[in-house]
Amino acid sequence: MWKGFLLVLAAGAAMAQTAAFEVASVKPAAPLDRGQLLSGEAHVGMKIDAARVDIGSMSLADLIRVAYRVKPYQISGPNWMASERFDVLAKMPEGATSEQVPEMLQALLAERFKLTVHRESKEHAVYALVVGKNGPKLKESLPDADAPAGGGAPAAGDNVNPQVRVSGRGENASVSISGGGIGTARMSMGPNGTMRLEAPKMNMPALAETLSRFFDRPVVDLTELKGTYQMALELSMEDLRNAARTMGMMGPGMGGGRDGARAPTDAASDPGGLSIFAAVQQLGLKLEPRKVPIDLVVIDHLEKAPTEN
Repeated sequence: MWKGFLLVLAAGAAMAQTAAFEVASVKPAAPLDRGQLLSGEAHVGMKIDAARVDIGSMSLADLIRVAYRVKPYQISGPNWMASERFDVLAKMPEGATSEQVPEMLQALLAERFKLTVHRESKEHAVYALVVGKNGPKLKESLPDADAPAGGGAPAAGDNVNPQVRVSGRGENASVSISGGGIGTARMSMGPNGTMRLEAPKMNMPALAETLSRFFDRPVVDLTELKGTYQMALELSMEDLRNAARTMGMMGPGMGGGRDGARAPTDAASDPGGLSIFAAVQQLGLKLEPRKVPIDLVVIDHLEKAPTEN
């Protein structure tokens, strides 16, 4: 009995020893280069192999999201978390697995950025993704379609550095985005200056996750639809600007209003009345404003700059 108890204690101690990186470098990321982004050569996202973790140009908000295994809207803290971006190169201790990386990130953020947090549940304004009164207008995915677009953040061991490829120019230009657990999605120019987003195999949690990027509040899947579907959304330029602001990629002087302020989420995105709301309605779905309890990671303290490596 005592022998078994000691083995359990030893196993727990071994796990605790692997809860921190063996060595890590944290540096401010260089400004994102548009050409490298379009060619898929930008150092963006997270890669993990058996020996190290390589993180490129991730915001503090994203690092905290990965570290605590939560959605972006489950983090409550200063707005600048989304704009301060860093490169992290860390060596994993021997015997550590990719599933332990989030806990190692927690330790790294506490050490280098003096991060302290607490958890709480709070009623939060959301958009509920529900089925419209006439039922869904969705086409099921083909059996050989790309892997489904995953709902939520990729697992710690996934390559979360999407590959972007651009073909054509002007109105004939198209963009394909693959990797990072999202399958292969394509964006191309649509009528009246819109962008058309197409995904061959997407489930409802993934759609809600995608839609959350266009708003200042989360989108929660309440459709109860369990399948995977071929998705197509017509997006206005204002929708795309709102998504860029949500991801911390737009600031003062970059368009879309004074000080980079986003347009009201319930407003039409262009004079023709096209908005993300209308795009969702074309799928036989609807976005309804509601309030629901959300589990939050609340930032108590966070430094803007890391301590020296």
